[in-house]
Parts: sequence; C-alpha cells; structure tokens
Amino acid sequence: MPHYSRLCKIVIDVNEADHAKEVGFWQAATGQTLTQFAPFPEYHGADLGSGEFGLLVQRLEEGPSRVHLDIHTDDVEAEVARLERLGAKRVQFVHDRWWVMQDPAGLPFCVIPDPPGTLNDDNAHRWDDTE
Repeated sequence: MPHYSRLCKIVIDVNEADHAKEVGFWQAATGQTLTQFAPFPEYHGADLGSGEFGLLVQRLEEGPSRVHLDIHTDDVEAEVARLERLGAKRVQFVHDRWWVMQDPAGLPFCVIPDPPGTLNDDNAHRWDDTE
C-alpha cells in the first residue's frame, strides 16, 4: 500500500546542562519562540517559515550533543521498512510512537508518525510498494 513521507525537522540534541542555554540561543538565532511540548517535556520547538519545516531542541539524558533529522510519515512501519531496504537500521522504538534509526554511516535519525491526512501529494513524497 502506498504511503507518504517527508523530511520535516532538524533536531538539536544537547545534554541537560546545556539545554536551557541552547534553547535560548536558537530562539534568538531564528527569531522564533521554542515552546516546550507538553507530552514530551524534553523537547522545545517551533515551525519555521511556512510551517512545513521545524526546529526542535531535545534535552538528552545521556550521549553526545549532535544534530539529527526527523522524517514524518503516515505509515511508520512502511517507511521504516523502506529505509531498511536502503541500508538503515532500527535502534529503538520511543514512546510507543516512533523509531530512532541509524543511516548507513551510523548517524541517528527518527521516523515519526503524522496524523492521518496530514501528508499528501502537495507536501510529501508518495512511495509505492515497488519503490
């Protein structure tokens, strides 16, 4: 069955000690208020420009500071399987909602579900079973 996906967010991962400073920096750098997400308080974020792309600052419990990308999709399992065929690996299923993965070079990225009907031919890529 076809599904949609799109590159949707840049996520800046930082340790707890640097999180508030990083949120302040990126608010000033972008001119956007980075709002804390109620269900996931480790994230502060905002949509940028037209709202089709966003920025998140994530407070890490452990690990090095880094940047990763989020791919949003209307079918997480289909998108994860497609990316695995391209050489990605599953790392961890988070909050019973999304996958942390690694690309072929070992760099992290996430595959996040979007609400039904959010993604379409105008704002995402349609993937058929044969792709």
